[in-house]
Amino acid sequence: MNIFSSKFGKIFIVLNILKRGKEMKNIVIIGGGASGLVAAIFAAKSGKKVCIIEKNNVCGKKILATGNGRCNYWNEEQSILHYRSNNIDLVKEVLSNKNKEMILEFFEEIGILPKIKNGYYYPFSNQAITMQKALVLEAEKLNIDIKTNMIIKDIKNIGDKFIILTEDGANMEADRIILATGSKAAPKTGSDGIGYKISKNFNHSIINPLPALVQLKAKESFLKQWEGVRADVAITLIENNKKLAEEKGEIQLTNYGVSGICIFNLSGRVARGLADGKKEKIKINFLDGLDIKSEAEFVRWFTLRNQNIKNRTIGELLEGVLNYKLVNVLLKRAKLNDKDKWNEIDEKSKIKLAKNVIKFDLDIIGTNSFDKAQVCSGGIPLNEIDIKTMESKKQKGLYIVGELLDVDGDCGGYNLEWAWITGMIAGINVE
Repeated sequence: MNIFSSKFGKIFIVLNILKRGKEMKNIVIIGGGASGLVAAIFAAKSGKKVCIIEKNNVCGKKILATGNGRCNYWNEEQSILHYRSNNIDLVKEVLSNKNKEMILEFFEEIGILPKIKNGYYYPFSNQAITMQKALVLEAEKLNIDIKTNMIIKDIKNIGDKFIILTEDGANMEADRIILATGSKAAPKTGSDGIGYKISKNFNHSIINPLPALVQLKAKESFLKQWEGVRADVAITLIENNKKLAEEKGEIQLTNYGVSGICIFNLSGRVARGLADGKKEKIKINFLDGLDIKSEAEFVRWFTLRNQNIKNRTIGELLEGVLNYKLVNVLLKRAKLNDKDKWNEIDEKSKIKLAKNVIKFDLDIIGTNSFDKAQVCSGGIPLNEIDIKTMESKKQKGLYIVGELLDVDGDCGGYNLEWAWITGMIAGINVE
């Protein structure tokens, strides 16, 4: 589908008519990732002169790493509950149905066919490079000037112009800037936090960026003993003794703490809470898949299991459903021996074992670093941005998109969705 023949295509025609006769502005986009590429393409489609400055030797490097190299770029489930921000109502406005339809039509236009699995969208090729190449090819066909291996030191505003200072001294001038530098997460893909520095220079406030979609760290003597175990669980996040969130999915037990998608989805809130001096812990139900929620239910289930499977120790009965490494940790925590028999321990010991199996407490002391994080929690507050255009309210001619903003989403394509749509809005509306 050609976007100019779609039901939303008229917006581009109108924009072009309005621009006729006016001096063509020099639009420079800092960062050639997901939001930067989309911003560039939509700006060029509206007849603007566009240049991308990219730190890496290729645009879209982070795209290549998403979805374990498959690029999970969208999700059928579109609840706003998948996002965190200090201005969640503004997030809702940006992620309008109209904007979602427009960006999905755009993907179709550049040749991306989805392969949908459990609601997760991937390129039909199952390769992230398909998305990266499609975006770069579209940019090249629109004669967008792409400058790679160029490192930005700073941006100054002089009169109605922006001066872009580069590390190699090849400074540039721009009429309009779109900041799409990414956050501080995954610095190996080029995200070094320069966008925060530039934004501060233009009087933006920054909500302290913290690692999100990242592993959680604990400090327990048994961590090396359960290293390498995977289990399907339910997790409850407890902050200052108050239930904050729940997740279900596969957890990976590590020598520093815990990992897995369900952990990632909680990590931004954990990082924010710890930074604010709050106590963070998780409770793990290792038998959620058997729908066992309470200590009483566990005792009834285990009593029946003990009756049906003769001459087994508690350890042997648990090993039938849980990894033996995990069983050893659970028994030690309950102060039981793997040779103990169910009928020979008292009710107090049974309840203690039950609590460890279905309400396993783990105090969280931190997250892994930005090196391991996929995105950041925090950034530039949305109320400092005109979300209808993504233009800064602090500096005319400066547009800010993607991960730099105070929005982070769950695993499952949500952060890319935010990048695509904010890039599109800026590209259409940059004046």
